[in-house]
Amino acid sequence: MALVFRVAMQFAGLFLSLLGWVLAIITTYLPHWKNLNLDLNEMENWTVGLWQACVTQEEVGTQCKDFDSFLALPAELRVSRVLMLLSNGLGLLGLLAAGLGLDCLRLGESRRGLKKGLLILGGTVLWAAGVAALVPVSWVAHRTVREFWDETVPEIVPRWEFGEALFLGWFAGFFLLLGGGLLNCAACSTRAARASGHYAGAETRTRCPYLENGTADPRV
Repeated sequence: MALVFRVAMQFAGLFLSLLGWVLAIITTYLPHWKNLNLDLNEMENWTVGLWQACVTQEEVGTQCKDFDSFLALPAELRVSRVLMLLSNGLGLLGLLAAGLGLDCLRLGESRRGLKKGLLILGGTVLWAAGVAALVPVSWVAHRTVREFWDETVPEIVPRWEFGEALFLGWFAGFFLLLGGGLLNCAACSTRAARASGHYAGAETRTRCPYLENGTADPRV
């Protein structure tokens, strides 16, 4: 039963990490980090992302333009680019390492210590990817709030607000943190069989097919 719970925790952690990684990639390239609605022209909506700015008009549609210079961007957008790309890269490495460390993967099943180390490494890297995703979206959100409530700016000046990408980024970071934590907990949990590595490997091969079929007990 302990092995079933351990394997289920591994798959849950890997699934949440994969979901967080996909959301982080979408967040990186989605041009909706900040939104601006003009009171004078309600049919015009501006959005800004890490790579381009877009304007949506009812008659023309959506038109986007890439930023000409990286150095000309505000500091929070420059740093956000680097951190989001770092999060994407760390997420991929973490998923590969954690996938190789799964108990149900027969590759390297005789080297239990190596598989445990890969699982811990994958969980730690995924956790770092989550932090790298949360920092930029939280920083941009903080700057947006400060500028929105800045009393030195006249009230007639339009204010930027949160875009959809910020919420996706928060979900991405949360899923990466949760998935990496589950993988680390699964790696550090007690194994069901301690007699020998051969017995543990045999039990894993016996139980894992039933997990794939949706049943936890081979007698069912």
